Amino acid sequence: MQKSPDAFRTISEVAADLDVPQHVLRFWETRFSPIRPLKRGGGRRYYRPDDVDLLKGIRHLLYGQGYTIKGVQRILKQDGLRFVQAIGRGEQTVSVARPESDHEDEAEIGDFDAAELESEPDVSPRDESYAAPPRAEQALKAAAVPAMSGDDVARLRAALEELLECERILGTLRRD
Repeated sequence: MQKSPDAFRTISEVAADLDVPQHVLRFWETRFSPIRPLKRGGGRRYYRPDDVDLLKGIRHLLYGQGYTIKGVQRILKQDGLRFVQAIGRGEQTVSVARPESDHEDEAEIGDFDAAELESEPDVSPRDESYAAPPRAEQALKAAAVPAMSGDDVARLRAALEELLECERILGTLRRD
C-alpha cells in the first residue's frame, strides 16, 4: 500500500528512499540542526515531507555535488532551508559544484585530490590527539591512485567523514 505524499515516514523508509544507511541519517541530525524528526514513544523517528526534502537536498549536495558537511552547513546558513529543500525536490540546482569558497578558509577532512594521495597524506581529524595507524599511512602511500569521477570522490569524502566521526565517538567512549 502506497503512503500519501503528506504522510510521515519512518527512518527506515527515508533511508531506503535516499539509499543511505539509517545511521547516516542519525549522524546528519547531529550536523544539520534543521533536521528535527518527530520522536515518539521508544524514540522512533518520524520524518515530515519537508524533512525528507531537506534530507534529499543534503544528500544531493554531499554525494552528488561533492560538498563537505561544512559546505552544506554554509549553504543552509546563506541560502536557507527552503533552498536546500527545493534542491531535494529537484526544483533548484546549485550553479557550481564545490565553489572555491567552500574550502578556501579552512582545511577540512576529505579535501584532497589524487595527487595529494600520492604524496605524504595530510589527514587532520577533529581530535588533535589522533594519529593514523601506520598501516593506513603505508597503504595510502603505496596505493596507485587511478583517476576518480566526481561522484566517486564525493562518496569517498563522505565515507571518510563518517569513519573519522565514528572513530572520534569510539575514542570518546573509550576515555569515559
